[in-house]
Amino acid sequence: MTVKAVIFDIGNVLIEWNPERFYDWQIGRAEREALFAEVDLHAMNEEIDAGGPFRETIYAWADRHPEWQSEIRMWFDNWIDMASPAIDGSISLMRALRARGMPVHALTNFGIHSFAFAQTQYDFLSEFDRAFVSGHMGVTKPDPRIYELVEQETGLAPHELLFTDDRQDNIVAAEERGWRCHRFDGWQGWARRLVSEGLLTETEAGL
Repeated sequence: MTVKAVIFDIGNVLIEWNPERFYDWQIGRAEREALFAEVDLHAMNEEIDAGGPFRETIYAWADRHPEWQSEIRMWFDNWIDMASPAIDGSISLMRALRARGMPVHALTNFGIHSFAFAQTQYDFLSEFDRAFVSGHMGVTKPDPRIYELVEQETGLAPHELLFTDDRQDNIVAAEERGWRCHRFDGWQGWARRLVSEGLLTETEAGL
């Protein structure tokens, strides 16, 4: 079976995404734990990933929790500090694949406006052949519909797609459709998978 496109998740594959680490740095671990226990900030972010407006969604949540208003607003005001640093090894793999002529796409849970902003901060986010962004698609991983839409848009069969993501639930949903998958736990493991598939040499993969 021949891979005809490689698909990257973005968060914790190409860019580190760790809001808890950011808040530990800003307000201390104890305060962060109290904040996250009282306010489901990941649910707030899921609203954005599903297409909700970036600033307006976050500020509305902040207004509903006045005791944490300034801290919640940090999710917008300091967002780039949460979505960093870039994972250089993964970026090199993406570029090596494209240099080989392999189509490389993104499939990411990301808001419309937050993704547009991220593209101004990270040039490689504009280098995909196609970027499938949940905010634009109106559906998020691991809903089977998002994988179906990628198949329809690329015109490729599930077994022709090789996908990496750090979340097991997203991997399972893709595998259930017949996608070839790699659970991302570091760029070196992903590099070895790409070599084993015959898509890159060890030298091209940085191994």
